[in-house]
Amino acid sequence: MPPESPRRLTVLQILPALESGGVERGTLEVGKYLVEQGHRSIVISAGGRLVEQLQREGSEHLAWDVGRKSLLTPPRYVGRLRRILRDEQVDILHIRSRMPGWVAYLAWKGMDPEHRPHLVSTVHGMYSVNAYSAVMTKGEAVIAVSETVRQYVLDRYPKVEADRVKLIYRGVDRAQYAYGFQPSAQWLEAWRGQYPDLAGKQLLTLPGRITRLKGHEDFLGLIADLKQTHPAIHGLIVGGAEPAKQAYLDELRSLTTRLGIDSHVTFTGQRSDLREIMAISRLVLSLSTQAESFGRTVLEALSLGIPVCGYNHGGVGEQLHALLPDGMLPLGDEQALRKTVRAFLQAPPAVPREHEFTLRNMLAATLNVYLALNEEPTLAT
Repeated sequence: MPPESPRRLTVLQILPALESGGVERGTLEVGKYLVEQGHRSIVISAGGRLVEQLQREGSEHLAWDVGRKSLLTPPRYVGRLRRILRDEQVDILHIRSRMPGWVAYLAWKGMDPEHRPHLVSTVHGMYSVNAYSAVMTKGEAVIAVSETVRQYVLDRYPKVEADRVKLIYRGVDRAQYAYGFQPSAQWLEAWRGQYPDLAGKQLLTLPGRITRLKGHEDFLGLIADLKQTHPAIHGLIVGGAEPAKQAYLDELRSLTTRLGIDSHVTFTGQRSDLREIMAISRLVLSLSTQAESFGRTVLEALSLGIPVCGYNHGGVGEQLHALLPDGMLPLGDEQALRKTVRAFLQAPPAVPREHEFTLRNMLAATLNVYLALNEEPTLAT
């Protein structure tokens, strides 16, 4: 007999807003995939620029300000959400952030266990350990975005059973981040027009917002060390600085001057074309001093075929261990950083063309969590 087909599920995801960011992108990806697989997708957020795309891809959206950090937020929305869950016969309630998580959990907790949806949460980062963050561990299934996050949850919340925590790595769309991707002629022309001094340079790129945790000082020290023996080397710092971080950006610019590398470093600010920038880079760096829960830009660069050097901790270490072990560096070891970068510049390592950290695998695994909770047949991945 052919395998039984899963019935149509109604899945409701809840998060603060749909402006930008990894959580938001994951929400859209899951919503689109659910619709493609014949299920119903509902999202609750305060709205934002991604709502149009969400709806265009088949999801429904309810504009509720559930992310406002106020003691008044849960009582304002708990009853309304409970009615939605009941009236729309929601099968899965998926929480992705802490304040919306409390709204969702309290609404879910107050329902008849026989007739309420299944509760799923995704732990996207290493949240501070307290009662407020604990809501992210209350799902019947708790999705961890890396082994680092999975172990963090189990270590900090000993009451969470290990079998409730499901490891589902984040994934990239291999169509968008194709191995060997090259930017369009129009993009290259615009890039050369904006940065004519970079023609013929060997670009080393450090992506990430301007913050003390991203290892900018180590990167600038690396460029200063390389400039004598590799005069064509040029460092790109790709990321914006929020108003509160402007003073730190000024510090970095001053350090660049003191090191004598003003002509060897460019601060691009926030860019929407990081894929193209990484594709024309010789090397991408990940030097965060605080462990990343996953580190998506590392995976994006490797998927393009661009070598990565990064500190061996958190999700970045996990990716490098699986895909490019030679790029793993002891945390904070600037000598190892310089030695490895020099070796990579002399003989670029082979980056594997195929890997398992794909968007398709991530989405199929997420849907399988939903199906298993509803005791429906799961998909082959």
